[in-house]
Amino acid sequence: MSFLIRGRNEAAVYFEQRLDLSRTLPWLAAWNQRGGPKATLFHLVLYGLASVLHDRERLNRFTVGRRTYQRKHVQLSFAAKKAMSDDAPLATVKKQFAREETFAQVVERTSGEVTGARADAPSAMDRELSILLKLPGFLLAFLIGVLRRAYAWGLAPRSLIDTDPLYTSAFLANLGSIQIDAAYHHLYEHGNCPLFVTIGQITDSHVTIRYTFDERVEDGLYCAKALQLLQQRVEDPASRITD
Repeated sequence: MSFLIRGRNEAAVYFEQRLDLSRTLPWLAAWNQRGGPKATLFHLVLYGLASVLHDRERLNRFTVGRRTYQRKHVQLSFAAKKAMSDDAPLATVKKQFAREETFAQVVERTSGEVTGARADAPSAMDRELSILLKLPGFLLAFLIGVLRRAYAWGLAPRSLIDTDPLYTSAFLANLGSIQIDAAYHHLYEHGNCPLFVTIGQITDSHVTIRYTFDERVEDGLYCAKALQLLQQRVEDPASRITD
């Protein structure tokens, strides 16, 4: 497949999933009555997706050039507005999920990292971009071309890959937080992210999730079983989360 299809967007498959939240929303309400950081549907999808990528590990791969590689860790990236205004920048978070991590730990750690990303202090990615954007256009284009080649050959600096949110198992966008429905998002040719997930707003105890997936990573049957697992874990969290 990687010899026939050269880029992620040429290999992109789009899929929509509508989830019934009639058990999920009361469960979240009961969870939040216990105190502590507030848990949302986004936390539940984040936790569910991470657990599915651990259990269905052949989805936790990426294709670069003509080869497909297995990841050693599950990492998820997502974006959050620093403020609900037109001019506010996006803050990106990249987070590694251990197999044994509990839902409570995901909620606490994610909430803290989002708060940190929304703070005025620049992140490592912000500092790197501020340096790059000071370069003349022709020099920036040349440098990005060199980096792209280095990434493809496995020679890119680890420090850049570790902070880049597009080197990740999946990228999530919670569009429901800005009161719009899920969208089909493109895949980035930069980085190695093969899966983009958008979550829509909740209407009538249902939510729509839309996926864009690089089909070079794994076939449809394997993906279908992973989607069934995620659906079950979001629609019935009590069956898996006990703490």
